[in-house]
Formats: sequence, C-alpha cells, structure tokens
Amino acid sequence: MNNSYFDTPRLEIMPHLPARVGRLIDLGCGTGATTAAVRAARSVAWAGGVEYLPDVAEQARARFDRLWVGDAAQAGLEAEIAPASLDLALCLDVLEHMVDPWAMVKRLSSLLAPGGRLIVSVPNIRNYRFIWKLAAKGDFHYRDFGLLDRTHLRFFVQETAEQLATCGGLRLVTSRSVQDFPPTNLRGVLNAAAGGRLIGLLAKQWLIVAEK
Repeated sequence: MNNSYFDTPRLEIMPHLPARVGRLIDLGCGTGATTAAVRAARSVAWAGGVEYLPDVAEQARARFDRLWVGDAAQAGLEAEIAPASLDLALCLDVLEHMVDPWAMVKRLSSLLAPGGRLIVSVPNIRNYRFIWKLAAKGDFHYRDFGLLDRTHLRFFVQETAEQLATCGGLRLVTSRSVQDFPPTNLRGVLNAAAGGRLIGLLAKQWLIVAEK
C-alpha cells in the first residue's frame, strides 16, 4: 500500500473553497489529510469522511466527526446528513472507481446548502501519453496505479467530467487541469503557442468545481 498516496493533502483545491465551510463530506478521504488542510483554513464544525479501505480508514478516524468505512454508494449518508446542510463535498480521484458516479453526485448535490460547493478530480483519458501508447503500441493494459488503475470503472475527458459534476443541478464554477504547465516547461511553451488548445491532451487530471 502506498501510504503517501492516501496521506497527501490535495492543496490544489484550497483556492476553490467556499468562503464558509462549516460542514463538509470527503469521499475517498484516505487518511483525512485534505480535510485536515481544510480545517486549518476554515472554521469547520463538522466533517464526515468515507473511506473504502479499513486500514486507511483507521488512520483517518481521529480527523472526522463521522467516518463511514466501505463502499460510498452503500453508505447511509442521508440518514445522518440533512438535505441542504453541507458547505463542501470533496470527490478527489474517487468517482472513477464507482459503478454509477452520476448517482453519487446527485446524492451529494442534494446535501449541499445554497452556495455550497462540490469539488471533483478525475483522471483525463485524453492525455497524450495514454493516446500514444494506445495508438502506437495497442497498450490498454490495466496497472496497479495511474490512468489505467485496475480499479477504475469509468473514464472521463474534460467535457464529460464537467457533465458529471453538474448532473445534480449544480452550476459549473471552474474546470481546469490539476497540473500547472509553467512557461519554462516545454509542455507549457507548446500549450501557450497553441493558444491553450493543447490542454486537453496535456492534462493528467481535471479539477471541476460546481456550486449549488
């Protein structure tokens, strides 16, 4: 098990937090490192987490007021979270592992208060490295991690990631690559020269923010 993967805070979400985060839910929370970062930046009164792996969940327990262990699709969130009561829902690299991520987004959307935000990150199947390996080598082999993680059930490009995040009626706020490509980086130079049109091929992951 790669402990650093589960215990690394996703700090790229911080500029996109709503002004008030009194209550939040973190799906696929890992050890709770990202929720801990949000708590440090906002006055969080209640935080719920969902983690599939029991060993990882045990490490997260102290960081949450309520922790569900197991399949998020089966978690009885609505029994303990009132409708329109959450300020933030995090789904960071978790929805692609679900049979029906659209149903989960709709559930979370109903739990968000007005002004509440859903922040989603998903891998980008249009990434140039994947396309090259598929087109040139016929490589569509599943692996233990990465874009073709063997537990990935769904695949997204930017447009379909945006559709996923807004399928519960939320308004799209922003849609961007998780990774930055500075002008000093070759990929950044190429993207700038193309007027930003290469980002769909360069991005490894999409970060989508939607608001109630």
